[in-house]
Amino acid sequence: MLQRSIAQKSYWFASKLGEIRSRNKHWRRIFGQRHLSLKARLGIGAGILGLATLITALIIVAGMGRVSDRLQEALAAERRLEDYAALSTQVSTYILVAAELIQSDQPADTRAARTAQVVQTLQGTFARLRGGLDAEVAAAKGLDAQSRRATLSLALARMEAQLNTAQAGLLSKDATRAELRAHLDGFASAVEPLLAEAVNEERRLRREILSGIDALRHRLTLAATIMAGVALLLTAGFYLFLLRPQFRRLDALQGAARRIGQEDFSVSLPGTRQDEIGRLYTETNRMAQALAARAGTVARDRARLEETIANRTEALRAANARLERTDEDRRRFFADISHELRTPLTVILMEAQLGRRGAPQPEEAFATIENRATRLGRRIDDLLRIARSETGQLALDPAPVDLAQLTTEAIAETTAELANAGMELQRPDPATAPLMVIADRNWLRQVISGLIRNAIRHARDGGLLRLELQAQATTAELRVIDNGPGIPVEAQALVFDRFAQSGGQSAQGFGLGLPLARWVIEQQGGEITLQSPLPRDAALGSAPGTQLALQLPRAPQAGTPEAAS
Repeated sequence: MLQRSIAQKSYWFASKLGEIRSRNKHWRRIFGQRHLSLKARLGIGAGILGLATLITALIIVAGMGRVSDRLQEALAAERRLEDYAALSTQVSTYILVAAELIQSDQPADTRAARTAQVVQTLQGTFARLRGGLDAEVAAAKGLDAQSRRATLSLALARMEAQLNTAQAGLLSKDATRAELRAHLDGFASAVEPLLAEAVNEERRLRREILSGIDALRHRLTLAATIMAGVALLLTAGFYLFLLRPQFRRLDALQGAARRIGQEDFSVSLPGTRQDEIGRLYTETNRMAQALAARAGTVARDRARLEETIANRTEALRAANARLERTDEDRRRFFADISHELRTPLTVILMEAQLGRRGAPQPEEAFATIENRATRLGRRIDDLLRIARSETGQLALDPAPVDLAQLTTEAIAETTAELANAGMELQRPDPATAPLMVIADRNWLRQVISGLIRNAIRHARDGGLLRLELQAQATTAELRVIDNGPGIPVEAQALVFDRFAQSGGQSAQGFGLGLPLARWVIEQQGGEITLQSPLPRDAALGSAPGTQLALQLPRAPQAGTPEAAS
């Protein structure tokens, strides 16, 4: 009997084992390579993953809907907090305005006019807060939530009633200052705790909403984690048993292509399988061998070509730079020299015409002609020095010179021009002590004369011209002040540019006087500045006027360490 029972159980176990093996073979045939193609297997795997994704998306959408509702509640609470903050500011403004009116003992009409805008703003804020709370009460779920929001509405109503009471008392025509202040103090003491209570309640509501959002986020995170785990398991099986073997072969092919792209042609892919990827392996090996044979020749040709291009480019860049410098120096040279030669020639011609007409004192005219011819000879010498120099720059010879003496000489050179223009010159005191600066004597005298002639040319209608000298700690300053029409603000940035003329079509000269003057002064460590219009206390008359000031470093005095060095 026992043996029969054992035999029956053994037969049952053997039959179940055979059934399990049969089922395993069936599933192997379904998911193996015999019945399903790679395309079908990829489709089944994609469908399973898509279903898992769809379920996850539905969970997330439902959760996000609830999160959105909670966020809307939180945003509403945040907006109310902002309105409460604005309400607090408006209440403070109302109290300050009312206190000022009471303190200054203003009449009722003035108090009404001054507080009307503030009260209207406060009432608008109350209405906005009340409307939001009414909507919250209607949408709230649960008796507790509705009662709490109703409590906030009640607090708002009480604050608004306090405002109306205080405003009515403030507008009373028969109230004394003490009674008005009592109304205002009552309003301030009543509204502050109500406002603080409302703000605290809103903050508690916001914290509860945020806590609910956080709890919902945890639930969504848990659900997403579970679905992610399921999707991960499905993806892992799909990848490990179907995709990874082919990906490995494709990775090897990608690595070979990358090496070929980096000009590394030592590629040798295995050719064990003769499928599509295997045939691609064979062609890649053949391509790498052909490219390796050509790499050496291409590299040598490229190196020679790059060297040739670099040499030619550098030579062309250097030639262009030399041409630009040469052209710029040439144009600057001819512009500056043309300006410098024109002035003495003009004076010589003017004196010659005066002499032809029978000047009463021909000796002075001939002396002026001789002086101008001498100066013209100096400019021609400068021209020859520049023509022989390699750089084309004006050569300056800075040395200690007396700025007061040079100013006197420049005035003497331009006396006739000032007289012809009908201008009165206010000059520095001739007895002024020597004011020694470091500068080129000839060029500095030319600059001072040029500034005087510039004033004659543009400000002769003003009739006045003043020269001022001032000694400072380390610099000496010469100011040329005219009573002319001034220089427009928009044109002041251009007067020191070459060929720029502030006088438009009626301007005289080539527009090089001030640019050349600035260059000479700056090359000697100085500075030239312009101011127009002048302040009324510094102007010479009713016209706007212009001041040109040049500063130069002072020469060290004898006995100082600078002089010794």
